Amino acid sequence: MGKKNRQRQAAKQKTQPKQSGFWTAQQQPSADDIGNVIITAAADTVRGNAGAAKACANELARTDELAPLLQRAAGLASQHIITRVFRNGWLPADIHEAARRNVDQFAGAYLLDVIAEYLLPFAPATVDETWRQQVGELGIVAWWSRSEPHLGQWAAKHILTAVETLTTVVEALALLISLPRLELIRPLPGTAVPRAPKHHNVDEKMLGRVRALLAKAESTGFPEEAEALSAKAQELMTRHALDRVLVEADTAAEDLPGARRLWLDTPYVDAKALLADVVARANRCKVIFSAWGFVTIVGDENDLDAVELLTTSLLVQATRAMVASGKQSSSRSRSYRQSFLVAYATRIGERLEKATETTIAESADAERLLPVLASHQAKVDKVFDTLFPTVRGKNVSFSNGEGWHAGRAAADRAQLDTRRPLRQRNTGGPP
Repeated sequence: MGKKNRQRQAAKQKTQPKQSGFWTAQQQPSADDIGNVIITAAADTVRGNAGAAKACANELARTDELAPLLQRAAGLASQHIITRVFRNGWLPADIHEAARRNVDQFAGAYLLDVIAEYLLPFAPATVDETWRQQVGELGIVAWWSRSEPHLGQWAAKHILTAVETLTTVVEALALLISLPRLELIRPLPGTAVPRAPKHHNVDEKMLGRVRALLAKAESTGFPEEAEALSAKAQELMTRHALDRVLVEADTAAEDLPGARRLWLDTPYVDAKALLADVVARANRCKVIFSAWGFVTIVGDENDLDAVELLTTSLLVQATRAMVASGKQSSSRSRSYRQSFLVAYATRIGERLEKATETTIAESADAERLLPVLASHQAKVDKVFDTLFPTVRGKNVSFSNGEGWHAGRAAADRAQLDTRRPLRQRNTGGPP
């Protein structure tokens, strides 16, 4: 072949699509090589290449079977990425919530198995209790036979072809790669140590009463009754918390504040975050909102329970009140509902703050309680500032006056003075 012909042939080869050559006898790739290809396709997906996942799957799955080497490569890639994500502060429940909002059910199911495989090497005693609780609630178990690679068994379970399976793997890993770094609020598996016995215990009887009150509040069709039940729940939690901080003040040791994430469903996430914030403030906690759709709450572990319980219930009640506030077309607009929820949260915050102040004032040890609460708040502030040293304020706006007044009126019906009797269901009269 002449020099010009060789040049033309080289130029032609440059313009042709490149083949991976993975399945040629001349250059058999390793599992790490294939894993890197999968990770690269996932990264391309994050960068906006919508076809990268399927293109990678078609390239790797030359037949309708998942070769053992390919399965091992997918597992290695998945464990490499999930390890980094957990070191970046994400928890199992966080990954589940992010997957529920951003990928299909197959990718979400695959990620649960990736988490299960990640946990296999760790002794249960070295896994933090929050991890164990979340894994149990999500039903994360290593269900597959260890005698065969996981991916083939997973594909058979979900009745997916090789291309569909690999596409799912790439899309699942693309989600993981897109996740930002978060604060490490719980110890990683393998590093947790058994906690010393607490000098006080959660009052399960009290929490049972609170849950029962909130369940009634969510189920009743009478707004005034729902709001009074919620107020009673807040009163119980506040009185229990105040008793607890006084007990802690007399002990040599005190539980350090912790942190917890609460995911919020769309739409109107910023307005719902405002409601979480006002509930947290009433319960001696601090909140920061993430654009990913969750709030991180910092406070005493028992106070975190209270905030999570009450916020979850009030979100249900606020949505019901918003839907019931009017049947006009304007009441179904986005601006109306955003303004309604902002006003509702603002007014609920005012009333919770007043109720808390009243509870403190009526305490038998009010004078002793105030400095104890101030010390408690200082500890919460210190942990919050350590976790979030560069916090910026966020304004939650509203633009619909009708929605604002309706939301405020709905919150005003809350009988936070729980000494008032509940309205009888059959009277039909004013509260």
